[in-house]
Amino acid sequence: MKQVVLREVVWRLVVFVAGLGLLVPAVADDPPADDGKLRIICFGAHPDDAEYKSGGTAALWADRGHHVKMVSVTNGDIGHWQMAGGPLAKRRAAESAEVARRLGFTYQVLDIHDGELEPTLENRRTITRLIRDWNADIVIAHRPWDYHPDHRYVGVLVQDSAYMVAVPFFCPDTPPLKKNPVFLYSSDRFQKPYAFRADIAVSLDSVFERKVDALLALESQTFEGGALGNAERAAAAPPASQPELRRAWLRERWDRRQSAEANNYRDALIRWYGADVGKSVKYAEAFEICEYGRQPTADEIRRLFPLPPGDGKQ
Repeated sequence: MKQVVLREVVWRLVVFVAGLGLLVPAVADDPPADDGKLRIICFGAHPDDAEYKSGGTAALWADRGHHVKMVSVTNGDIGHWQMAGGPLAKRRAAESAEVARRLGFTYQVLDIHDGELEPTLENRRTITRLIRDWNADIVIAHRPWDYHPDHRYVGVLVQDSAYMVAVPFFCPDTPPLKKNPVFLYSSDRFQKPYAFRADIAVSLDSVFERKVDALLALESQTFEGGALGNAERAAAAPPASQPELRRAWLRERWDRRQSAEANNYRDALIRWYGADVGKSVKYAEAFEICEYGRQPTADEIRRLFPLPPGDGKQ
């Protein structure tokens, strides 16, 4: 037991020393101007989660002039098999910032250690303030059941903020929202306590190649394998000196992933795009409306998401 405790102390010291002066500050961006455009904030547990799940839809929003912000609630400082601490946190923040630049949105990384996120009152206040500061119309996060505790607790924290964002004397230093946002979950494969339900599916066919190009920046995760990688896995990916092969390698993987999303949620695509278009969509991202927060009508969903106009019968 003493050896286990000693190893934990030594590890934390290594992470602290490695990270001196390098950890990413949780500095909030100025809120977007009140220009009549939508404000969307997407929460992921680590630098890569939100862009994986919502990056294509975010690009479509940004193309329409809407304001999109992605937040990594932890700094990702143990998300690699070979490096950790401040250098990794700095590297992953830079990777995600480059994804955001390529797709046209804003990114922020909070300075909470990877693997150590908890649904505390302090963290609930942080999430609530971020949603308020962005004056969000839409909030997207993980569902609160997932293989990774950080993912689960992001879902819990965002759920716990869904009511509090409008309560004046919770975080009274930040003005409460005058309207409750629409809260949504990004898709996942987990079945218990219930499977993900696609209330909304968005075609990525027009932005799929851009999403692949953007995700090329996540080298520590896409090509090196992240936390569960190893030397063999990293060596199997094409080297940086062969950018065309590297892109083709990554595109093949995301072709499978985003086409599976379209096929799994084909009914939702047909519902929102009509039978002819919905059946032909090749790539998609899907979202489930949380029962907390504002419950939008079909017309509101079409206004809030990059979807075609409806016929009023939805």
